[in-house]
Parts: sequence; C-alpha cells; structure tokens
Amino acid sequence: MVNRTDTPAAASVAVMERQGGFADRDAWTVTGTCRMERALALIGTRSAMVLLREVFFGATRFEDLVNRSGLSEAVAAGRLKELVGHGVLTRRPYQEPGSRTRQEYVLTDLGGRLFPVLVSLMEWGELLEDDHDTGVELIHKQCGSTIDTEIRCGNDHPVALGDTAVRMRTETPRTQ
Repeated sequence: MVNRTDTPAAASVAVMERQGGFADRDAWTVTGTCRMERALALIGTRSAMVLLREVFFGATRFEDLVNRSGLSEAVAAGRLKELVGHGVLTRRPYQEPGSRTRQEYVLTDLGGRLFPVLVSLMEWGELLEDDHDTGVELIHKQCGSTIDTEIRCGNDHPVALGDTAVRMRTETPRTQ
C-alpha cells in the first residue's frame, strides 16, 4: 500500500485548515447541502462547461453553440434548457430579415460570475500534458497581457491555499 503523504508532490501541497465545528470531520457531513455539489449538479458536466465556454466566447445562437461545442442537438438543447431554468443563461428573441423570430442564449449576471471558474479551468488545463501545440489564451484587452486567476479575501489580500481555513457558516454572523 502506498502512503500518499510520502510522495513529494503530496508533501508540497497545502490544504485548508479546518476550524470550529468543521474540525471534527467525522461528526457531520455536508453531502446534499454542500454548495459546491449544488453548483456541480448544474455546471459540472462537460456539456455544460463547453456550452458556457462558447457563450463566453460570444456564441449565442443554438446552431452556433451546437456546431462549436461538438454536442448533439439533443444534448445541447437539454443542457441549455437547464442553464436557462437555473438563471445562468437567458433567452432573448432575435429576428433576421425575412425569417421568423428565434431565441438566442446570453449570460445573466449569475452566469457571468462563472468567468473566474472558466479562467481557472483553462489555466489548470494548461498544466496537463498533451500533444497540442495550439490553443487559446485569455488576454487583457487594454495591455495585451495574459490573465490568470487569483484568490483574494474580502479585505483584498491575496490568499494561498495554505493560508485558507474552512469553518461552518453558522459559526459566524452573515453580513450583507
């Protein structure tokens, strides 16, 4: 049996510190109430993320989303319906001259908040070994520099994984 903590890669990666009621992981479970699970239930499929990528890249019409994503029409239609139903996307009517009114898909404010998730996944994907010499990169329009993600606290301090603690939400007053 291999002890994972003995591997150099595992030994060099920090984890979050558990605090308060969260410290005793055997005393409770978050299964079914975890916000990450709720998010993944909606956007945690390849089809959802590929469609969202294409919407972020500017595709709005169903035909374009299907063609650019490589998904079947049935899969795309089902996933788009879910994303609209949960407020990630909205449908907006458009009409080309001489054609009937159709619907296009656009990001809502809630959907736009997935931008850091998209950037992080693209950034992480760059770390995976593959044989691709091409790809896309995200840049800042004003200066042309590539963008990346950074975790910051509510006081605007950069926060590394080892500097992060996790606690039960009910242990602190919620502010609005």
